Amino acid sequence: MLKRKILWTLIAVISIGIAVSGLVDDTAQRYADEAFKRALVTFAVARTLNGIISLAQGTELALEPGGVGVNLGVGEILDPINDLIEQFSSVMLIAATSLGLQNFLLSITSWWGFTVALACAACIAIVALWWPATSENRYVQMGTRLLLMTLVLRFIVPALIIGTNVVTNQFLEPEQQAATAALEATSTEIESMHEEPAPRLNPDQSIMDRLGDRVRSTLQSMDVEARLENLRSSAANASEHIINLIVLFVLQTIILPILFTWLIVELLKSLIVRSTS
Repeated sequence: MLKRKILWTLIAVISIGIAVSGLVDDTAQRYADEAFKRALVTFAVARTLNGIISLAQGTELALEPGGVGVNLGVGEILDPINDLIEQFSSVMLIAATSLGLQNFLLSITSWWGFTVALACAACIAIVALWWPATSENRYVQMGTRLLLMTLVLRFIVPALIIGTNVVTNQFLEPEQQAATAALEATSTEIESMHEEPAPRLNPDQSIMDRLGDRVRSTLQSMDVEARLENLRSSAANASEHIINLIVLFVLQTIILPILFTWLIVELLKSLIVRSTS
C-alpha cells in the first residue's frame, strides 16, 4: 500500500511539473507544425504536376522519320497520372484536415484551465492517499481515477502528436522526401518537353544550310521516340510514388493516431484496474 501511495504521489507531482513547464506542449506544437508544412509542400508539388500535365495534355510531338509526319500525343501517356493526382488531392485534403484538427485540439488542451484542473485533481488524489481520515479504499480509488481522467484530457493530444511524429520521422519521412523529389523531377521533365520549341527554317538560308537544318531536325525528331519512352517510364514511377504518398499520409494522419488512441485507452484501463485491485 505504501509503494502505491508513493507511486501515485510521484505521478501527480511529475504530471503537474510537466504541465506547468509546457515542455510537452512545445514539443507537440513543433511536431504538428512540421507535419503540416510537409503535407503542404507535398500537396503543392502534386498540384504543380497536375497543372503541368493539364497543359501538356494537348501537346503533340512531331516525329518525321524519312519525311513522313507522325504526331504523338503526350497527354495520352499522362492521363493515368492526372487521374491519380486527383485522388491524391482528396486524400491530402483529409490529411490536412486531420493535421489541422490535431493542431486545434492541442491549443485547447494546452490552455491554462486544463493545467489548473490537473493540479486540483493531483492535490485531491494526494490528500486522498495520505490523509488519515480518507484512508478508506474507495476514497483512494476516486482520487486516483480523477487524476487519471484529467491526465488523459490534458496530455492525450500531445501524446498522439508526439508518438505519431516520432514514428513518422523515423520510418516514413525518408520515403515521403524521396517520393516528393521524384514528383518534382517528373514535373521538370514534362515541362521541358512541353516547352521545347519546334525547329524553324529560315527562308534566307542557302540550300546547303537548309539541308543541314533538315538533317539536324530529322535527327532530333528521331530522338523524340526515345524521349517519349523515358516519359512513359517516368510516368510509371510517378504513379508508384503517388500511391506511396497516399499510403504514407493515411498512416500518418489516420491509422497511427487511431492506434495511439487505442494504446492510451488500454493503458488507462490497466491503470484503473490496478488502482482498484
